[in-house]
Amino acid sequence: MAGVVDADGNILEKVRTETPDKSKSPKVVEDTIVELVLDLSDRHDVHAVGIGAAGWVDADRNRVLFAPHLSWRNEPLRDRLAGRLAVPVLVDNDANSAAWAEWRFGAGRGEDHLVMITLGTGIGGAILEDGQVKRGKYGVAGEFGHMQVVPGGHRCPCGNRGCWEQYSSGNALVREARELAAADSPVAYGIIEHVKGNIGDISGPMITELAREGDAMCIELLQDIGQWLGVGIANLAAALDPSCFVIGGGVSAADDLLIGPARDAFRRHLTGRGYRPEARITRAQLGPEAGMVGAADLARLVARRFRRANRRRVERYERYERYVEARRSSQDSA
Repeated sequence: MAGVVDADGNILEKVRTETPDKSKSPKVVEDTIVELVLDLSDRHDVHAVGIGAAGWVDADRNRVLFAPHLSWRNEPLRDRLAGRLAVPVLVDNDANSAAWAEWRFGAGRGEDHLVMITLGTGIGGAILEDGQVKRGKYGVAGEFGHMQVVPGGHRCPCGNRGCWEQYSSGNALVREARELAAADSPVAYGIIEHVKGNIGDISGPMITELAREGDAMCIELLQDIGQWLGVGIANLAAALDPSCFVIGGGVSAADDLLIGPARDAFRRHLTGRGYRPEARITRAQLGPEAGMVGAADLARLVARRFRRANRRRVERYERYERYVEARRSSQDSA
């Protein structure tokens, strides 16, 4: 997904395309990003490009060190894109970008200690304190989805077992629904009928839609995902003690079907419950576009610094030219 975002966080135009097959080379993903940016640049005056990358981005915000769901491995994404686009480029983790957007324009406005959790294919996360995204020493803070919550549990694409995102994410939601459907469980008859027996067609948005229509199995699956979400949030509250948790990503579209059970589980598992202030848990206001809006806004800050640095260089050069001209005039007069 790519879009043109103004200084107030408004999306002026948005385009989408399928992510290339993850088994293909990083160059294929890079080509797709460039195509989208150039397409939008034909219709808009683009000053900078921000990339919200679904992976671990180094402290210099240049390399994607590792991406569980893409083939990026120590990939110098910023430099590669900057070499092909005629504007400053910023790369950051997608959850960091989403947290920034929610703090600037959305559900996190006014909060000085905020934790963002993005539920999509997996779980992303970010920590924002006093207007600064906390990236850690090596740039990879906030990878909450890969905290181990079930020793020896489900295998995760990151290589470990029992990661939090294997129990509270879009992948977990779809996996559970497909397993019930494949077992021909009576509780799955509604969704089996909906996909006409093509179990591979079951998707997260479909489960959310059927849950809203009252399908008991889909409601129960979202409750399970929400309960695991609440357990993880309680652990994060014990470690970080933020004032607010913002829940974003595609799965958050389920709203209270997901966040209601998460709040209940959070209160049950919170250390010191009843004797400490409880963080607020709220759905992201900017929806799935939060990462895109945040990346654009962060890139705008980089572009401003770039322009200021250029102005200072020009001003120094002009002062030097005036100095040389003055010396020349003085020598001519002598």
